[in-house]
Amino acid sequence: MSLKQGIGNAEYLNKRVPKSTKYQHVKTRLDTGCSLSKYLEKVEDLKKNYRYRNDEIFKRLKVTTFAQMILQVASVSELDSSLSEYGSNTPEEHMSVSELELQSLSSNSPSTERQEAGDVLTERSTLLSVINGVGEMSLEQRPEPEPSPDPGPDSSGPYADCPYLLLDVRDRDCYNCCHIISAHSFPIICLSRTMNPYTKEVLQYKNAPGKIIIVYDEDERIASQAATIMCQRGFENLFMLSGGLKVLSQKFPGSLVCGALPPLCNSSVKKSTAPLAGHSQAEQRWRFTADELNRVSDQLEEALVPSNNSSRMSSRVSSISSVRSRQSSASSGSRPWK
Repeated sequence: MSLKQGIGNAEYLNKRVPKSTKYQHVKTRLDTGCSLSKYLEKVEDLKKNYRYRNDEIFKRLKVTTFAQMILQVASVSELDSSLSEYGSNTPEEHMSVSELELQSLSSNSPSTERQEAGDVLTERSTLLSVINGVGEMSLEQRPEPEPSPDPGPDSSGPYADCPYLLLDVRDRDCYNCCHIISAHSFPIICLSRTMNPYTKEVLQYKNAPGKIIIVYDEDERIASQAATIMCQRGFENLFMLSGGLKVLSQKFPGSLVCGALPPLCNSSVKKSTAPLAGHSQAEQRWRFTADELNRVSDQLEEALVPSNNSSRMSSRVSSISSVRSRQSSASSGSRPWK
């Protein structure tokens, strides 16, 4: 018997484990690290949903980063509105200490006594009025103060001091059928104009510190052209939403988009999660509802972390701590996105 002869048959190494069609939809929840199958799956996803080019001069923004920014802006806006409502009830707390001291000094000083000079009543200059540049005033000629209307936070308009401007570069008809909430219609044909190619919103956000401009379409065909043209014309804070509506509808179905999805995006979304085409024209809204924000938060958590229970619990704790840190930073006066 030869010593070089192996044990067993080498053909058993080439055999494949038979797959059952009954359990093909079940996916593993255990993250085993990097592997060739995961790499090939990622490459296939890039070829299917993205259009990367070597000569890109614009920057890209992931849909998960965009969702995180939406949640952050909404939380800060809600915190500011609550602080403004609380401050409107107690305006004395927002008054500086020096103003309070000056008012107490001026009210206690003897120079505030009114003097009668003929038929005209005058008021002597107080310490606060001298500092403010106001001398003696006639009480008869003094105009009655008009109550200033309190505009309050507009819940239907765009977010106050929003750090991003979202532009839909498709045709106006496509925008009316389906678009991302808080997006402005800016067709790519506007860039071919020789006079006034940009709207006032685009000019306000162009290269503004702490603000960015985001362009998107369905599958990066038009948005890449618009982003290239605008970057060549001097836009330094321009980003393109990577993947467009196609990837956004896959990772955040029924939460960020209003209206009926186009056929290109509908084919890549499951029928159970695709939004229903109720109306032919999408509603133009600038803010997200509380239910939509909660759905975005859950979908973002599912997209960023594995689906097992331990990681989900740890990520939930970390998300709560991050929200608290954002609220504390916002209450201290600093903007998290600046």
